[in-house]
Amino acid sequence: MFTAPVGAGAATIGLTSAPVLIYLYSPGVLMDAYLDNLPTYVDRIQAIKETILTNIVLIGQIPAPTFKEKNRSVAFLDRLAEFQVDECTTDGYRNPIGVIRGTDDSKPPIFVVAHLDTFFPKDVDHNFKIKKDSITGAGLTDNSIGVGVLVSLPEIFRQLDLRFESDIVLAGVIQSIGKGNLRGVRHLVKTWPTPIRGAVCIEGVELGRLSYYADGMIRCEAQCTIPAASSMEYKFRPNAILVLNEIINQILTLRLPQRPRCRVIIGQISGGIKHGVIPFDASLGLEIQGDSDRMVKAIFNEVKDIVDGIRHEYEVDLDLKTISNLNAARLRYNHPLVKKTFAIMQKLDLRPVSGHSESELSIFLSRKIPAVTLGITRGVNYHLANARLKIHPMFTGIAQIVGVIQAIDSGVCDE
Repeated sequence: MFTAPVGAGAATIGLTSAPVLIYLYSPGVLMDAYLDNLPTYVDRIQAIKETILTNIVLIGQIPAPTFKEKNRSVAFLDRLAEFQVDECTTDGYRNPIGVIRGTDDSKPPIFVVAHLDTFFPKDVDHNFKIKKDSITGAGLTDNSIGVGVLVSLPEIFRQLDLRFESDIVLAGVIQSIGKGNLRGVRHLVKTWPTPIRGAVCIEGVELGRLSYYADGMIRCEAQCTIPAASSMEYKFRPNAILVLNEIINQILTLRLPQRPRCRVIIGQISGGIKHGVIPFDASLGLEIQGDSDRMVKAIFNEVKDIVDGIRHEYEVDLDLKTISNLNAARLRYNHPLVKKTFAIMQKLDLRPVSGHSESELSIFLSRKIPAVTLGITRGVNYHLANARLKIHPMFTGIAQIVGVIQAIDSGVCDE
């Protein structure tokens, strides 16, 4: 457990002429002690504001589209080395990892993770603009600010004079979003040689977010290609976008259950060259979500039947590919980690907002490792090149992350 001052009960046993004082510690007492300290963390973390912002900028301005995170990964390790963590390394999948050694070798490690990759390609301007209480730039919300905070944790722990019983594993995982399908964190957790005590997943937004369950999910892409035609046949050939529109129309007729809950989200459609030319190819991105893996699979099979039927009827090349998938997993609301996280957030005057997560959380939960996902700050223009985040709330967001790490170290995941 961390070495910050804590409260204790006491008892005396008369083994000698002088009574012996024995201190009786319990996780509940420890938890109450650092709950009281949490509000003071905010100002102490803010005192190293420049270090945290520097890390966000240094790492966030390095483009890191999925599958091309190498340069950002190197910078991540360099910063951890500068902060003198006990070990800097990469795993077999090239996930960069820093380890802060704990005081008790018998305790399993605590993982703190943030994904390195972003949605933005290298040709997008990644220069950040910092003002008095805001920072603006591409990839900030998902997830450059999360990575910057993650790499700052060694300095934050020093600033707060904290040490832990468990090793703290700081992992910047690669290949998470989109077609990455969380490959980095899947490999990291699958190949880790010891049990894992618990995990905290860091996302840039939204402050107050508390995710402790993940829906089942299948993410698909339908690609329509019209065979080449002669100039005489050109004006009569099918329109690829309209073919995909027919898929959408038929999906909208599906009867989706309320229990177990399931939904189909049409998230992307693209195709064509210009206004007056019939498009010969187009793509449709969709996602099936639900709290039952069986139902998600059943709806996927119905969507696949729709695609197969339209392919034969329209005589076009039409394929449905699975991009990524997750199994449904959750902690119950009354799990000690969830309840303690609620208490931590309320102590910091945050209003917890719960929702499902498709982040690294699902991988930990699917392996029976207690974990939560937390947001750091507030902002606007999420997922856009001009995303803008507030700086001041960030310090409260960091304080809650530290508090949850302390909760795990005190034993809330050991019950």
